[in-house]
Amino acid sequence: MYQKWYRKTTHISWHIAVLSFGVLCGIGLSAVMSHDFSGTEFLVLAGILIFACLVRRRSVLFVCALIAGCLFGLWRGDTRLNQLVVYEQYVGREVSLNGIVSEDATITQKGEQRIRLSNIRINAEPLEGTVWMSTIADHDIKRGDHLTATSKLNEGFGTFSAAMFHANITAIERPYPGDVGRRIRDGFTDQVRETIPEPQVSLAAGYLTGQKNALPETLSDQLRTVGLTHVVVASGYNLTILVQFARRLLAERSKYLAVFSSSLLIASFILITGFSPSMSRAGLVAGLGLLAWYYGRTIHPLVLLPFAAAVTALIEPSYVWGDIGWYLSFAAFAGVLIFAPLITRFLWSAEPGLLKRLIVETLSAQLLTLPLIIYTFSQYSPYALLANILVLPLVPLVMVLTFLTGISNLIFPFIGSLMSLPCILLLKYMTTVVEGVASLPGARSEIEASLAISLLGYAVLVAVCIVLWRITNYNFRSKDT
Repeated sequence: MYQKWYRKTTHISWHIAVLSFGVLCGIGLSAVMSHDFSGTEFLVLAGILIFACLVRRRSVLFVCALIAGCLFGLWRGDTRLNQLVVYEQYVGREVSLNGIVSEDATITQKGEQRIRLSNIRINAEPLEGTVWMSTIADHDIKRGDHLTATSKLNEGFGTFSAAMFHANITAIERPYPGDVGRRIRDGFTDQVRETIPEPQVSLAAGYLTGQKNALPETLSDQLRTVGLTHVVVASGYNLTILVQFARRLLAERSKYLAVFSSSLLIASFILITGFSPSMSRAGLVAGLGLLAWYYGRTIHPLVLLPFAAAVTALIEPSYVWGDIGWYLSFAAFAGVLIFAPLITRFLWSAEPGLLKRLIVETLSAQLLTLPLIIYTFSQYSPYALLANILVLPLVPLVMVLTFLTGISNLIFPFIGSLMSLPCILLLKYMTTVVEGVASLPGARSEIEASLAISLLGYAVLVAVCIVLWRITNYNFRSKDT
């Protein structure tokens, strides 16, 4: 029996999955291990082991794939840490910092702007990583602007290499054409604003372009309370709607045209919303699923998720070290791609309708993220499922109507005014639902859980998945993922 297992050849995708898991473990360990693995010899050894695993593809070589992934992850993590250690010499000192605004600035109720900067230069020295900055809201700051600021540099947190509080902005440069995607998005949103009032227009812009910074603070807080923030930020949900729409519309005419159009949509959407971590993850997962569909194959979720996570972590190792959004997004992906199909097969033998599928997928995503949310934020939204059921089915229609309204206003303003009427009605319905659900008793409940309890919660969810899989014998490769 041992000899048969030793000689058994497995599909290359499982070796990639184990390798990816090893990469994630290695990057995580690099933050706590004292030994430096950034030497070339560790990279060479990892490369040799990876080559052996992918060529031979024996079951016993899973161990080698795990070791190779760990070595590769340790090398990448330590390399990144060595690049960021230079910030230590500036912490606690007054510095002049220059950087590019990588995402839309957010404005708090206290009139403070919070900004993410990349392409950092401190005292004219180029540095890797990103810096978090806060400043007064009087400045007109947009994505793609070049900022120069002076303030005391503080230690970073999460994925940020350093932080500057109450920074004094000394210069703002807006290169032309600069961030073309942001200019297109803002111009389109201006057209929509001509016929749709606030706060509905901000909600529509959030659905279509992920422009959450324009949301009124009250509405933004209500969306967080009812668990609907994920549909008004640049996320996988928005991108999935666009890709599925293009694919289903064109698949019968030409499979190649469907893939080309969907790929163009992915690239355009990321260009407009910005290369944020959430959009990079969503684009990668959507692109891999689209590629597999074109070749008539499916990617097992246990291969797709570790691979996508490893790729994004190799690009920016700090995601593993402290990006809660990174963990939440993959937990939600796991809920939709793994937990939801098992629950669906357990409850229905035939394919359920849209509403049933929506309820199961929403509940699954919430269940898989709940232990981490409770541990991190000490709160949860008990009415999130209700709000999602009442709002999500109409989001695709609102996105289409918002797009048509903006285009019509640009070409035929009169038609744009007529087109906006059903869009306004739907948006008013949504804002009414959000406001009503957020005002229910206990809409934002507080609960605390230790790390051990959170991990126990995930252990229970994994056990439930295994039991459901054994009962239903569900084949994850039987459908598009």
